[in-house]
Amino acid sequence: MFRKFSDSAIIEGIRRQDEKILNWLYDNYLEQVRHHVLRNSGSEADVPDVFQESIIALYRQITENHLNLTTDLKGYFYGIARNIWNSQLRKRMPSTAIDADTPDDSTLDEAGDKILERIISRVFNKLSDDNRTILTLFAEGLSFQEIAEEMDLKNETYARRKKYLSKEALLDLIREDPEYNDYLGLL
Repeated sequence: MFRKFSDSAIIEGIRRQDEKILNWLYDNYLEQVRHHVLRNSGSEADVPDVFQESIIALYRQITENHLNLTTDLKGYFYGIARNIWNSQLRKRMPSTAIDADTPDDSTLDEAGDKILERIISRVFNKLSDDNRTILTLFAEGLSFQEIAEEMDLKNETYARRKKYLSKEALLDLIREDPEYNDYLGLL
C-alpha cells in the first residue's frame, strides 16, 4: 500500500488518539503482526490482543517521551509486537521447555546436564559462522558496542538484533534435535 502518512504524522496522531490514524495503523500494520503471530505458534484469536497491546505500548512510549526511533515506525512497531508475542509465548511454554538462557535448575541431574551439553555443542556447530561468533563474543562478556565493532556491524542496536536472531537460531536447532526430547523426559 502507498504510504499515506509520515512517521511523524502517525506519532502525532497516536499522541492525540486520532481515530483516523489509529484506523490507518490497523489497516497497514495488522497484517505483518498477524503473519508473525500465526507463524510462531499463535492463533487468529491471539492477533487482536497482540496488536492492541502493541498500540498501547507504542502510545505509552510516545506520551512518556521514551520513543527512540532507529528505524522506520512500521519496523519499530513490528519489533514491539514481536516482543509482546514472544513474551506471551514464554509464559505459555511448559516449565520443561528450554529457557532462552542457560538452564540453572538445580533439579537437573548429572546425566541430564551431559545430554544438554552434548546437544548444545552439536547444534552450536551447525550455526552459521556469524551466529557462532556473535554468541561466543556475547558469552565472553563483550558489550553490544564492542560486538558491533568486532564484527564490523552498523551499530549497537544491530548487534543486539543479530545476537537475538543467533540465539533464536540456536534454540530452534536445539528444539529440532531428536535427543532433546530424551532430555525433556529426564526432567
